[in-house]
Amino acid sequence: MATSKEMTAGPALPLILKFTLPLLLGNLLQQTYSLVDAAIVGKFLGINALASVGASTSVVFLILGFCNGCCGGFGIPVAQKFGARDYSTMRSYVSVSLKLSLGMSVAIAVITSIYCADILRMMRTPENIFEGAYAYLLVTFIGVPFTFFYNLLSSIIRALGDSKTPFWFLLLSTILNIVLDLFCILVLGWGVAGAAIATVISQGLSAVLCYIYMYRKFDILQSSPKERRFQPKLAKTLLYIGVPMGLQFSITAIGSIMLQSANNALGTACVAAFTSAMRIKMFFICTFESLGIAMATYSGQNYGAGKPERIWSGIKASALMMVIYAAFTFVLLMVGAKYFALIFVDPSEVEILAKTELFLHISCMFFPTLGLLCILRYTIQGVGFTNLAMFSGVAEMIARILVSLYAVPAFGFIAVCYGDPMAWIAADLFLVPAFIYVYRRLKKQVFTTANV
Repeated sequence: MATSKEMTAGPALPLILKFTLPLLLGNLLQQTYSLVDAAIVGKFLGINALASVGASTSVVFLILGFCNGCCGGFGIPVAQKFGARDYSTMRSYVSVSLKLSLGMSVAIAVITSIYCADILRMMRTPENIFEGAYAYLLVTFIGVPFTFFYNLLSSIIRALGDSKTPFWFLLLSTILNIVLDLFCILVLGWGVAGAAIATVISQGLSAVLCYIYMYRKFDILQSSPKERRFQPKLAKTLLYIGVPMGLQFSITAIGSIMLQSANNALGTACVAAFTSAMRIKMFFICTFESLGIAMATYSGQNYGAGKPERIWSGIKASALMMVIYAAFTFVLLMVGAKYFALIFVDPSEVEILAKTELFLHISCMFFPTLGLLCILRYTIQGVGFTNLAMFSGVAEMIARILVSLYAVPAFGFIAVCYGDPMAWIAADLFLVPAFIYVYRRLKKQVFTTANV
C-alpha cells in the first residue's frame, strides 16, 4: 500500500533532497522524451526535420506550460489541506480538480488544433520546414489531455509527499517512447509526426497507469459520494491558484515565442542550433525545476501546518544544493557542450555545432540565477501567492521581448543566446523582494493566530 509523507518536521535538507531525487529523475525522463525525439529525427530524417521539431518549441511551452502550471496549482490546496490534516476537504479538492481538468484540457486541445497553422505562420516559420512543423505541433496539441492528466495526477501524489510513484510510471513510458519513436519513424515511415505520436501515446499510458494506481493504493484518497460532488467554492479556489500559475508559464512563453520568432528569421541553421541547444539546456536545468517543485510541496505543507520558519530553512537548504549543482554543470557544459551537440547532428555540420556550443556556454554561466528563480517562485506559489509569482513571468516576458525586438536584429544569433539569461535576471529582481514580503506576511499571520 502506498504511503503519504509529511514534511512538517525534521531537518529540511535531507527531507527536500529525498523528495527531489525521484522528482528529478522523473523530470529527466520527461526531457528524455524531447532528447529522443530530436536525436532520432536529426540523425535519421536530417537537419530540416530537426528544425521542424524545434520551430514550434516555444509554442509547445506556451500551451503545455499553461497546462502544467494549472496542474501544479491544483496540487497546492491538496498539499495545504494534507499538511493541516483536513483529509476530507483534501479529497474534495482532488475530485473537483479532476473534473476541471477534463473540461479545460479538451477545450485547449480543440482550440489550439484549429489555429495550429496560423500560429506557425505568425512565428515566421521557414517554408521548407513548415509542413513538418505543422504535423508535429498538431499531434502535440491533440495529445494535450494526456499531458494534462498525467501532470495533474503527479501533482496530487507529490502533494501527499510521494515523489517516487510518478517516476516509475514515467520510466515505463519513456522506454515505450523510445521504442515507438524508432517504430513510427523507421518502420512506419511517419516522419516528424511519428515522433509526436510516440510521445503522446507514451504520456497517455503514464496518465492511465497513474490514475489506476493512485486510487487503488492510496487509502487516504478513498472518498465518499459527498466528497466526490462538484463544489463550486472549491473549484473557484483551485482556479484562483491554478490559472495564475498556468498564466505565469504562458506569459513567460510569450517572450520565448518572440525570441524564437526572431531566431527563425535568421535561417534554418540557427533554428537547428537553437533546437539542439534548447534540448540539451532543458535536460540540464531539470534539477532547478525539480528543486522548485519540491519547495512548492514543502512550503505548502508547512504553510498548512502554520510553520513559516521551516519555509526559510527549506530555502537555505535548497539554495545550497542549487549552487553545488550549478557549479558542476558549468564545468561539464563548458568542456562538453560540443560533444553533446553531436547527439543531434553530424560532425560535418560545423556551423550548427559552433552555434549550439555558444548558446550552451552562455546559458550555463547564468544557471545560478535560474536556480534562485525556481526556488523563490515555487515557494511563493506553494504558500498560495500565485498572483504575485505570476508577475515574475511578466518580467521574463518583457526581457525576452526587448532582446527579440532590438538585440537580435542588431547582433544576430549571439543575442538569442542571451535572451533567456536576461529574462532570468529580470525575474530575480522581482522575486527577491517579493519573497521577503511574502515571508513577513506569513510570520505576521502565525504571530496573530498565536495571540488570538
